[in-house]
Amino acid sequence: MGLANKICCKFHPEAALIEDYRAGDQICSACGLVVGDRVIDVGSEWRTFSSESGGEDKSRVGATENSLLGSDLSTMIGPAPGARGPGGSYSNTSSDAAIYTNRSRPQTSSNSDRALMDAFRTMSNMADRINLPRTITDRANVLFKTVYEGRNLKGRSNSAIAAACLYIACRQDGVPRTFKEIVAVSAVSKKEIGRVFKLILKCHDTNVELITTGDFMSRFCGTLSLSRPIQKAATCIAKRAVDMDIVPGRSPISVAAAAMYMASQASDDKRTQKEIADIAGVADVTIRQSYKLLLTRAKDLFPEDFVFVTPVENLPVC
Repeated sequence: MGLANKICCKFHPEAALIEDYRAGDQICSACGLVVGDRVIDVGSEWRTFSSESGGEDKSRVGATENSLLGSDLSTMIGPAPGARGPGGSYSNTSSDAAIYTNRSRPQTSSNSDRALMDAFRTMSNMADRINLPRTITDRANVLFKTVYEGRNLKGRSNSAIAAACLYIACRQDGVPRTFKEIVAVSAVSKKEIGRVFKLILKCHDTNVELITTGDFMSRFCGTLSLSRPIQKAATCIAKRAVDMDIVPGRSPISVAAAAMYMASQASDDKRTQKEIADIAGVADVTIRQSYKLLLTRAKDLFPEDFVFVTPVENLPVC
């Protein structure tokens, strides 16, 4: 690169340049000549740490805008400390600061936006507690906004609507959760969530896929630390039982739990009905009833390559 295209000191072309980011200058390290000015600072934005900021917020940008909430890009210039008040006197009281703080938040002035933000926060907390990804939370937020603006569920609490929206979002995203799992992280009863769930499907033409035994099998088996062969056998047992119509009227969760119990009893890693019931969120008697139906055709349900430790004839009868 020639000297004509290179920024350097005309007296010391080979000397290193020092960049003064505060003043925006480039200075010759040999003689102190200002070679260039108005240098753009390409450094990162100031970061704010609550424990170190000392009450002063150094960030020059606001939070990201939520597209689901009302947008307000207006700016309001507040009174500086020591500015003249209405009577011409100087004022620097805390009440003035409080008035400015309230006026500088136009987005939270809307009751509708406040309700939406509370619901979004509730669903985010619920999703964090049961380890749901951000995509499901975003889908639930969009659904809640649609339901809230539709005004078809008047009289229902926003907490119940939020829980139902999260449940629907899980099923639509292919990672369904049971009602008991949603109830465990919410402050609403299972009956109320179920009612709101049916109302949303009816009033807003929302579709959800039917729950199958395979939707829960891998998660339940993983929680119980069951081996891969047992999980494969339980999946096969549940699928064949449904295809052969052995368990009519039984919920997929209870069928999956009974299949896990049968597969574990036929292997060397035997689990009790109580262990499986605690993970699946169903009662022991529910697993027992479904298991009795499976036991009548047990020989036809196991996969052909399953290695039996306990033969089918010796499986517990309950």
